[in-house]
Amino acid sequence: MSVLVVTGTGTEVGKTVVTAAVAALARDAGRRVAVVKPAQTGVGPGEPGDADEIARLVPGVTAMELARYPDPLAPATAAARCGAAPLDAGRVVDTVNALDRDHDLVLVEGAGGLLVRLNTGGRTLADVAMDLPAPVLVVARPDLGTLNATALTAEALRARGLAPAGVVVGAWPDRPDLAMRCNLTDLPTMGAGDLVGVLPEGSGRLTAPEFAAVARRSLAQSLGGTWDADAEAARWSAGAPAGV
Repeated sequence: MSVLVVTGTGTEVGKTVVTAAVAALARDAGRRVAVVKPAQTGVGPGEPGDADEIARLVPGVTAMELARYPDPLAPATAAARCGAAPLDAGRVVDTVNALDRDHDLVLVEGAGGLLVRLNTGGRTLADVAMDLPAPVLVVARPDLGTLNATALTAEALRARGLAPAGVVVGAWPDRPDLAMRCNLTDLPTMGAGDLVGVLPEGSGRLTAPEFAAVARRSLAQSLGGTWDADAEAARWSAGAPAGV
C-alpha cells in the first residue's frame, strides 16, 4: 500500500503516536514517507501540532498540515467559529496524490473519528479515503466501551466499501484491567480487521531512537514490526502482564 488513512474510534485515542509508529518503521526500512494532517484543531498559531510531533519522533519524514483551527472542536465547527475557510476535501486528496508520486508511503491522519465533518458540506475522512482510494487503519482505546466504538467504525467502513487495515490499541497502560485484557481477544472480531499492534502509554514522550525501538516491538509484521497478537494473548492468559 502506498497510501494509508489512519482514523480513530474517537478523539484522544493515540492516532498521532500510531501514525508516527507506522512512519518510523517505514523509514527504518528505507522508504520515503510523508504524513498529512488535513485539519489540526485545538492548537494556536506557532504552537506545535500533530505533524510537528510526528516530525520530531520520525526524523526524515515529510510532515504537513493543511488547515489549523484554534478551538478543540470538529474541523467544520472549529473553522466556522474562527471565521476561517472550511477545509476542502478535494485539496486533501490532491495533496496526498501529489505526495504519493514521490514517496513510498503517504499516511493521512484524521481528526477525531471517521465521520467527523471536515467542512460544512458534510465531507468526512471517510470521503477522503473513498476518493483516494485507500485502506483505513483504526486506532482504538483499550478500555471498556472500545468494542462497540470499533464495531461502529467498522460498520461505517463496510457501508462505504472501504478496506480495513486492522486495529491498533493506541495507548496500553502498564496495569491493564480485566476488560482491557479481554479486549485484546475481542477487538479482532469487531469487523475492522486483525489486531495489528498495541502501543504502550507514554510512547510519544520518547526520543526518536527510543520510539523507533518501541514501534518495532509494538506493531505487527503487516506494519513492519515484530509484535504478535497470539503471543500477547498467551502472555496475559498465563497471568503475565499484558502489553509491550
